[in-house]
Parts: sequence; C-alpha cells; structure tokens
Amino acid sequence: MSLRSGAAVQAVVFVAVFALSGALAGVLWEALWDAPDGVAYQDQWFLEPAGPDHAFSGTGWYVVVAVLAGAVTAFALAWWWPRHALVGFGAIVVGSVLAAWVMFQVGHALGPPDPRVLAVGEDDLTPIPSDLTLAGASAYAAFPIGAMLACVYIFLVAAGRDTGHRASAVGTGSAR
Repeated sequence: MSLRSGAAVQAVVFVAVFALSGALAGVLWEALWDAPDGVAYQDQWFLEPAGPDHAFSGTGWYVVVAVLAGAVTAFALAWWWPRHALVGFGAIVVGSVLAAWVMFQVGHALGPPDPRVLAVGEDDLTPIPSDLTLAGASAYAAFPIGAMLACVYIFLVAAGRDTGHRASAVGTGSAR
C-alpha cells in the first residue's frame, strides 16, 4: 500500500470510528438523562418547575458524555494507529465534529418528542416530559475539545513511544 493510500485509509477509518462513537455516545446520553416534566396549559408547554437547573440537565449530560467519548476515541485511534500523524490529527478534528452532530441526532431521536407539539389540544395541567435538546450550540464543541485534549497528550507527552525516546524540549536536540 502506498503512503498516500495508507493515509487516505487512516483518515476514512478515523472519521468512521468517530461517527460510530458519536452514535454510541448519543445512546448513552439519552440513557443517563432524566426528562424534566412540564405541563400543558392553554395549548402551550411549560417546564414545571421552571428554572435553569431543570432545563440544563440535557446539556450538562451531553457535555460530560461528549468530552469523555471524544477523549477516549481520539486517544485510542492516535495511540494504536500513530502513522501519518498530521492526517490522523485532521481526521480526528473532522471526525469529532461529525461525532458531536451524530451524538445529538441520535440522543434527540431516542428521547421524548417535542413537548410543544404534544401540548396542543391537551387538557390544561396535563404532564408532558421535555424533549432532549441542548441549551446552546456551544455544547457541540465538547466532543472536539475532548478529542483535542487526548491529541495533546498523545502528540506531546507520549511522543517517541515507538522508539523508546521521550520528546525532547524544542531546540535541545535528542532526548538521549
């Protein structure tokens, strides 16, 4: 296999593994999350009790699961397939962004449906669980952040593991 095709295979495998990791993380995210309850009132849905602590649990669990899944996936891929480091790093960036999106799509699809739609036509004070959403788009950065933290460890701290040498300080020459 040529150098170029080996790098392409590595990139495709990394992105595919991240997509699978994102799907599994989405299943875990939905399983860990407890849907806060709300009520229907005059064809609208209201979180009950209202407050940011109840509405934030989905986002909080997303961030925790995504950071850990991103770090574990990137660490495993970079550690066991160290060839083509720059291609691997680029594939980890692309794959982790894809994984963040896949994780949200899977978790959201497995969670309860949109309560605003369900509230239309329901009797007042009918309990309806919240859907699994994120409080903001910044949570999508959690998967890539976890992956980048693992990459920093692999590429800086564990550099030279194949030869038995530690990475040397810049400008000091060999580690020996």
